[in-house]
Amino acid sequence: MAQNSLSIKDNRTGKEYEVLLEDNHLRASDLEKIKLSETDEGLVAYDPGLTNTAVCKSTITFIDGEKGILRYRGYPIEELAEKKSYLEVAYLLIHGELPSETQRKEWTHHITIHTLLHENLKVFMDGFRYDAHPMGILVGTLGALSTFYPDAKNVRDEASRRLQIYRLIAKIPTIAAFAYRHSQGRSFIDPSNDLTYAENFLSMVFRPSTSSRYEADPDLAKALDLLFVLHADHEQNCSTNAMRSVGSSLADPYSCAAAASAALYGPLHGGANEAVVRMLEEIGKVDRIPDIIRDVKAGKRRLMGFGHRVYHNYDPRARIIKKMAQRVFEITGKNPLLDIALELERIALSDDYFISRHLYPNVDFYSGLIYQSMGFPVDMFPVLFAIPRMSGWLAQWQENVSDAEQRIVRPKQVYLGKAERHL
Repeated sequence: MAQNSLSIKDNRTGKEYEVLLEDNHLRASDLEKIKLSETDEGLVAYDPGLTNTAVCKSTITFIDGEKGILRYRGYPIEELAEKKSYLEVAYLLIHGELPSETQRKEWTHHITIHTLLHENLKVFMDGFRYDAHPMGILVGTLGALSTFYPDAKNVRDEASRRLQIYRLIAKIPTIAAFAYRHSQGRSFIDPSNDLTYAENFLSMVFRPSTSSRYEADPDLAKALDLLFVLHADHEQNCSTNAMRSVGSSLADPYSCAAAASAALYGPLHGGANEAVVRMLEEIGKVDRIPDIIRDVKAGKRRLMGFGHRVYHNYDPRARIIKKMAQRVFEITGKNPLLDIALELERIALSDDYFISRHLYPNVDFYSGLIYQSMGFPVDMFPVLFAIPRMSGWLAQWQENVSDAEQRIVRPKQVYLGKAERHL
């Protein structure tokens, strides 16, 4: 009997089985040999939400939720946030290593020259209703991009994959900015090749007109770039799983990214920081907080921005964002909701009710306040999330289509319907 294995006794039949373990996991397909009879299809694992099911082997992002650790390709998020730009981190996620100076310049050049959108795509975006949600515009436009680049269907070709990665990382800020401008009834502003990634996005969003100039505050551009670093990847979350699942059919990366963005659109995922701001606005003033806390403890409401599906400790990204928020507010003026947020955090970090349930502030708690202070409406929050997450999605997609073990995703079900019956 192998030492690195499990011995399982099926009490229904009295049979014993040995299941091998590898890196602290077993293969779900090994459960199929546990049967009541030869005609039985075998045992399956029932796991709603895939909360304890590994769907891939990955070398990209490591999370230890108990210790509050997040690493990209082995590098702690704290070090990357302090010392590296978003495009350097995007390179790291895609290629596995940080770029040399030559590689950084070449990578930045390739991203910069692909930021423009086809004129027909602008017409497509202009066709959305005047009050269309910017995230809906983003989802639809990403899907439409697949029709502009039919070469993207060659997903097994490394050179083709590399070109689509350039295009998607380059174009998503442009699409996001155009989605915002359309929602505001304003003309589109084309990207500028002489600006940094974050500066270019801010220019396309806030520049008054094509004939005017706009210079982003360098500290605000740096703050936005830092937020992009923190949101670049987060292991096998809902939208990443969507990217991988659709990619398993060998769909082009634009279609996959549209699916991932649609998943991010949901209020339980990319809409979380919007929910935080709306909650703080509802609370309105600090002296209402005790009533809110009582309702939370009584199970009458949730405290948005607290707790995380993965982290059972303080979200490491939240610490970084909180420090950065102070610098942003020095430029923009203090967000009037900040005092409410700080008091909520103080209570959560000192109350046994929240501590025992691991309800600490997460990355969404302060990011929404920062975006709002920069001038973004809450409808733009999930779009701002999608911009940096594109590099993580693409890293995961590339890893998935290159993994010889991966097959088209086709999960099983537990059927509870009627047995065979006849008319």
